[in-house]
Amino acid sequence: MQIIPAIDIIDGKCVRLTEGDYHQKTEYSASPLEMAKIYEQNGISRLHLVDLDGAKTGKVTNWKVAEEIAANTNLVIDFGGGVKTREEVEKIFDMGIAYTTVGSMAVKSPEVFKEWIAVFGPHRFMLGADVKDEMIMVSGWFEQSTIHLLPFIASYMEMGISNVFCTDISKDGRLEGPSTALYAKIKKQFPALFLIASGGVAVMDDLHELELAGCDGAIIGKAIYENRISIESLKAFNEKPPTQC
Repeated sequence: MQIIPAIDIIDGKCVRLTEGDYHQKTEYSASPLEMAKIYEQNGISRLHLVDLDGAKTGKVTNWKVAEEIAANTNLVIDFGGGVKTREEVEKIFDMGIAYTTVGSMAVKSPEVFKEWIAVFGPHRFMLGADVKDEMIMVSGWFEQSTIHLLPFIASYMEMGISNVFCTDISKDGRLEGPSTALYAKIKKQFPALFLIASGGVAVMDDLHELELAGCDGAIIGKAIYENRISIESLKAFNEKPPTQC
């Protein structure tokens, strides 16, 4: 299972929200680039980079941060938050970023997203499935759609999308443990899916449980910043032998 630290950005700074609430924001002293370099120096190879300003306003804002991290590290980065146009997708890839993450556009403008898939290939996108009570949330988690999680995933797997990260908003930033049962349910339905769990990871045992549930990756944010999980322990997790069935 891949360990994928998250860097969430507001006004160019590292922050974490609780349950996606912009009024429950914690700001951290390290810059996004400093954090990215620390992860890389400790054997982490992936990074989940989110423009929270972009997610809220519907327009990518923190281009400079994304460009700096892509130019100064060798991390495999996925980046999203407010991506609305093909030109923005192209700009992300031109920076050397591996994946564009798409959430709201996949719900609100599926025809546009289908066009992107056709142009750039499904392997260049990570589908963001942000949920509350298994219903898809959009626009920085401010709006609940009428779309259920499982049909949503199924519809895009038919188009070749194979990378999905799922965030249970009720768990995000609360450090109370992830929605392991939900992820097990998704993997049972879609065993070929590369599923990345997001939200709620608080201790190393959570990662072991997610791995046993079949998750292929886990995004971790606040637990690192709050020193619940050390970067050294994540390095050790990455270096351990594969779990045996």
